Amino acid sequence: MFYATGFHKAALMAAKPKPQLLHKIAGTAVESSPKRARTLSTQSSMKDAFAKYAEYLNNLNDKRERVVKASRDITMNSKKVIFQVHRISKQNKEEVLEKAEKDLADVTTRHVSRLVNELQGTDFWKLRRAYSPGVQEYVEAATLCKFCKTGTLLSLDEINAVLLPLSDPSLEPLQINNLDYILGLADLTGELMRLAIGRISDGELEFAKKICRFVRDIYRELTLLVPHMDDNSDMKMKMDTMLQSTMKIENACFSVHVRGSEYMPLLGSEDPGSFLSGMPDIEL
Repeated sequence: MFYATGFHKAALMAAKPKPQLLHKIAGTAVESSPKRARTLSTQSSMKDAFAKYAEYLNNLNDKRERVVKASRDITMNSKKVIFQVHRISKQNKEEVLEKAEKDLADVTTRHVSRLVNELQGTDFWKLRRAYSPGVQEYVEAATLCKFCKTGTLLSLDEINAVLLPLSDPSLEPLQINNLDYILGLADLTGELMRLAIGRISDGELEFAKKICRFVRDIYRELTLLVPHMDDNSDMKMKMDTMLQSTMKIENACFSVHVRGSEYMPLLGSEDPGSFLSGMPDIEL
């Protein structure tokens, strides 16, 4: 009995906190209250920060949609310029090219300017995938017009010089980058192949040979450049297509050169015996 009573007393004494412990506990409680205040302040600042991030992302998504729409308009109207150039012939060359240049200028002032206004002063690479297809098509149309008129290649600096007046002088201007320019040149060779076949069927053999040399030079230069580029699947696919276009032009010019005396009366005719009957038609 005594043992049990002593045990209970010892237990009560152990359970009863000592005065110094009470002071420590009270001090801890007092010290912990400011930490709670700091935690609430931290949560508020994090909430504000995430609200700013959400607003930034929403604005970026809205801008991306506008850029995609402008890129589609540029693509559609640049294709119209390309189709206009394919209507060229011996009789209407100057007229067709003049109309194509006016249409290209209209694409620049109406549609490319919208893209410039959206992207000037921003990080262009963030939205490059959104506007790259339109820029490539624009480069293709501009370089095609320049070649048909002068027989030379429109450089990247010349294209960017046209875009520069569209930008606000106080902001960083949108400039077409090297990759989109090269991708546009790769597409240009396909249009030149169709143009060369059409010129052969119209009897303009020298113009077709000029196109052949021009396309061959572009392909040769790009074969030297592409291996030094970063891994770009779009460029690799377009190099294969470019090779096929180059070979088609060479084969057509070679056939006319070797068997021209045999088939010269059939050039431009609808005779099914013509070797040109197997050539692809030009899409107008």
